[in-house]
Amino acid sequence: MEDLLQRLVRLHGIHVGRVVDVILESEGGEPMGLEVRCEDGRHRYLPMAASTLVEAEIVIDSPFALLDGDELEFYRRRGVALRGGPGAG
Repeated sequence: MEDLLQRLVRLHGIHVGRVVDVILESEGGEPMGLEVRCEDGRHRYLPMAASTLVEAEIVIDSPFALLDGDELEFYRRRGVALRGGPGAG
């Protein structure tokens, strides 16, 4: 899962951010989402189900896939961060 860290996130070919952490399920350790540091400096949550791994990048089809503030905190509290928390990276 560490190979997901620092991958670029793109929306229709446009660089929108970079993966800074992987949020794992607290039981089982499967990745449930990614913490993305977006180009505007904000950290957002990207559910794995809303992302596609294409070569060395993460591709999304909609900007609405990136969940803001409260949603990121919600998933951080319910999962386990690979790197250990807010602002990692």
